[in-house]
Amino acid sequence: MQKIAFWQTWLPHPVVSILVALSWIMLAHSLDAATLLMAALLAVFIPRLVDPFLTSTPNIDWRAALKLFVVVLWDIIVCNVKVAKLVLGPTRNLQPKWFRVPLDSQHEQVNVLLAMIITTTPGTVSAGIDQDRGDILVHALSSDNAELDIQDIKNRYERPLMQIFNVPLGEQQ
Repeated sequence: MQKIAFWQTWLPHPVVSILVALSWIMLAHSLDAATLLMAALLAVFIPRLVDPFLTSTPNIDWRAALKLFVVVLWDIIVCNVKVAKLVLGPTRNLQPKWFRVPLDSQHEQVNVLLAMIITTTPGTVSAGIDQDRGDILVHALSSDNAELDIQDIKNRYERPLMQIFNVPLGEQQ
C-alpha cells in the first residue's frame, strides 16, 4: 500500500486549487484577510469535491497548449471586430452558412475542445459533434468560402489540439 502525503490528501489537484484561489481573489477585487481566507477554503474544498468525478489528468504538451491559447485569444479579439462590423453594417454583407468540419481524430477531449473553441470564437457556433459521421456541424454568421473556413479551423485549432494531447492523425479512442 502506497503512503499518501498529507498535502495530497488536502490538495488532490494543486493546479486546480491555485486557479480556484486566484479566481476568487480576482472576482473579489481584494486582498483583505476575509478574501484570502475564503480563497484558501475554496482552494481546498472545491478540488476535493470534484475529485471523484475526475479520472486522470491527461499528459499534455503545455507549450503547444500555451500557443493555442494565444491563437484562440487573438482570434476572439479579431473576430469580435469582424462580427461587430457585420452586425452593424448592411445585412446584404451577411452570408450565413452551415458546414461540416470533418474530424481527423476520434479523441474525445480533442473533439470537445475543438467544438468549444469554435463556439467561443465570435461568428461561429458548433451545433453538435456527430461521432458516427466523424464531424462537427458548424454555423458561421458569414462565410465567403466554407472550404477555406474548414481548413482554417483544422489548421488553427484541430491540429494543435491533437499535438497538445499527443494524438496521431486518425487515432481511435
